[in-house]
Amino acid sequence: MHPRYEVVIGLEVHAQLRTSSKLFCGDSTRFGAEPNTQVSPLTLAHPGTLPYLNREALEHALRMGLACGSSISRRSYFARKNYFYPDLPKGYQISQHHDPVCLGGSIHIQLSDGISKDIRLTRIHLEEDAGKSIHDQDPSQTLLDYNRAGTPLIEIVTEPDIRSAEEAFVFLTEIRKLVRWIGVCDGNMEEGSLRCDANISLRLHGDPRLGTRVEVKNLNSIRHVRRAIEIEVERLAVILDAGAIVRQETRSFQASDETTFAIRTKEDADDYRYFPEPDLPPFHITEDWLDRLMSSLPSLPEVMIARFQHEYGLSEYDARQLCEEKDLCDYFLSHLPATDHAKPFANWLLGPVRSLINERGGEWVLLNISRDEWADLLLLVSSGRISFSSASQHLFPRMMSADGRLPSDIAAAEGLLQDAGGDEIEGWVEQAMQSMPDKVLEYRKGKKGLIGLFMGEVKKLSRGKADPRKTQEILQKKLNAAS
Repeated sequence: MHPRYEVVIGLEVHAQLRTSSKLFCGDSTRFGAEPNTQVSPLTLAHPGTLPYLNREALEHALRMGLACGSSISRRSYFARKNYFYPDLPKGYQISQHHDPVCLGGSIHIQLSDGISKDIRLTRIHLEEDAGKSIHDQDPSQTLLDYNRAGTPLIEIVTEPDIRSAEEAFVFLTEIRKLVRWIGVCDGNMEEGSLRCDANISLRLHGDPRLGTRVEVKNLNSIRHVRRAIEIEVERLAVILDAGAIVRQETRSFQASDETTFAIRTKEDADDYRYFPEPDLPPFHITEDWLDRLMSSLPSLPEVMIARFQHEYGLSEYDARQLCEEKDLCDYFLSHLPATDHAKPFANWLLGPVRSLINERGGEWVLLNISRDEWADLLLLVSSGRISFSSASQHLFPRMMSADGRLPSDIAAAEGLLQDAGGDEIEGWVEQAMQSMPDKVLEYRKGKKGLIGLFMGEVKKLSRGKADPRKTQEILQKKLNAAS
């Protein structure tokens, strides 16, 4: 929070819809193709070509609106947004203006201090993407790649409800999670599938009037959104403190030195001369269609978080962690051996399993371990036949080889089981104490933390076969015997 000013932020988030073809023609949307190979006379706006609407893209927009609690317009149409950039083949963009397909709705966010709030949405509308101008491959010319031109987007526009860079960061994180969760966008910001424009203004605390806003365009990472907002807030505060006037303008963020710079005076809606697209008729949304789309939506993250707490007794923290990714949530539900295993199973997934997947660059759906194998592993650890440490560091990586053996069979074959009896453990404890008589005296004089040293020595002598709980009991008994 700024000491003198209230920060007012609205975001415009562009999400590329997960379709195989473009919004108004059949050209491919595949990422990474050679420049200008995914174009046709329709993408390039040759005279006489006519657009036709991609039904799947419209359904994705409707799913997003339903997931956000938006009101769905039963009748909607497209408009021409007129502006002249080289990467816009038609000289206008087909978008929506007066009648967006989704109105209102909200996104729930929870901040790091535990405070929750709902960020209201103004609208969600459909539009086509522009091409790409490339400035760094030729010393004297700008190159144009029209592969992206016509790709279907939804623009998610918020009310000016965001009050800090952190809130913007969390909101965008939730949007990214939601579009992935319901399958309408892959959320890959590094590929441009999710981009954000931030509208930022300052006003004195208590002043109901909105200040003059600036817009920072095309922020392509969540971290950049946070940093660009922080920079602009400080820049605007300096201007206002000096008694100067803030100019309404569009700016860009330069990640290399973390600065923003002006690129043009900000346009208003009138500058774009919107008018209804004459080559596309209005479209109508029926109740049956909406009902089918609603029934196809998966349970949303907040619903699953509540379910994991109430049905499986998980903490809110664990439940939220499991719902960070839909694949992880689905894996937990499909592979949980039994309800009473929920907590240890969650610990495994959120700890060593997630670490190993991240390390290997894999995906949850590729984790080829059956429910029976998980049940066997959890029983091995809970019964004390293998320590959690040994299971996670040695046994689990072997299970990833997917050779079909149960964990208990692998552990037995690899000599990982803690099958030593009390007499054997007592022998190892005696050896450990005899090898460090000076440490025994220090322990008996009060340095109780040295028990970890003896535990490590017993583990080494037993090659991991000594049960840690039994080992600690015997060590404490023997070390305290003559103290």
